[in-house]
Amino acid sequence: MINTRFNDTFLKACQKEKTDHVPVWYMRQAGRSQPEYRKIKEKYSLFEITHQPELCAYVTELPVKNYHVDAAILYKDIMTPLPALGVQVEIKAGIGPVIDHPIRSLADVEKLGVIHPEEDIPYVLDTIKLLTNEMLTVPLIGFSGAPFTLASYMIEGGPTRNFHKTKAFMHGEQKAWFALMDKLGEMTVTYVKAQIRAGAKAVQIFDSWVGTVSRQDYCYFIKPTMEKIFTALRKENVPLIMFGVGASHLALEWASLPLDVVGLDWRLPIQEARNLGITKALQGNLEPSLLLAPWDVLEAKTKEILDAGMEQPGYIFNLGHGVFPEVHPDTLVKLTALIHEYSRK
Repeated sequence: MINTRFNDTFLKACQKEKTDHVPVWYMRQAGRSQPEYRKIKEKYSLFEITHQPELCAYVTELPVKNYHVDAAILYKDIMTPLPALGVQVEIKAGIGPVIDHPIRSLADVEKLGVIHPEEDIPYVLDTIKLLTNEMLTVPLIGFSGAPFTLASYMIEGGPTRNFHKTKAFMHGEQKAWFALMDKLGEMTVTYVKAQIRAGAKAVQIFDSWVGTVSRQDYCYFIKPTMEKIFTALRKENVPLIMFGVGASHLALEWASLPLDVVGLDWRLPIQEARNLGITKALQGNLEPSLLLAPWDVLEAKTKEILDAGMEQPGYIFNLGHGVFPEVHPDTLVKLTALIHEYSRK
């Protein structure tokens, strides 16, 4: 049966089609600040939630019901596929992903396995099917971490602010680096295709930490792999989105990739992105910190961003990064209503 209530505004905006309002969703909208989610987290870890399709689907759908956003994003972590490659990851409270045996050589890269989604992550695919077949009235966004960001965790052994080991490996062990990019690029394509075939209607690639890399290094060490990934995924006929933090200097490089939407953080205003010559759909880019500001401040900045975004077809409102725990859920409810009402006028 066709769901006549299905809201495809987000998908239309990705393709630069006309919409009756600006669609909105929020990175990290599932979890973090939601009281229902916090109660679940008292009992289950992130990985434990993602391994239970019914529970994971509930967490994914919750912000759609609570905030009335125009898209859902699958609740999981960018580390989810790494165990299938033989990388043991533990997400430690207050620290983040920790890997006990970091990559140090070409031999370490060659030991990495390959992902078989139906065998290795059936719970992810089951969650997607549950959401898209029975629960959601908006598109589901699947996602993957990008090779550079995944590699940074695999080489550093955990979160870092400087990426010294990653950059030293990239420059000093180039054969191993490109072998690692190939492995992670192939994993990303296989992983994302499985999500699409399970029912995901769009895909976002998170290169969260690539902003630490110079444009020159990006073009040489990373972009060829991204070209391969997006070229392969283009055949799946779903919108493809690219996003990273602090990566304004890479926006033109992203715009030249075979994708549909360039995600912006708050450092690059929408009008400046357009002035650079980016003609693809844009997504962004309210600074998340403003979610704690007085309502009149938040309202004024939101309208400013909307005015810039609506000057050309193909705009999706989002944050410049993710929702954080201190954000009150009512703020996101009110913000979503503002975006919808203001853009309809």
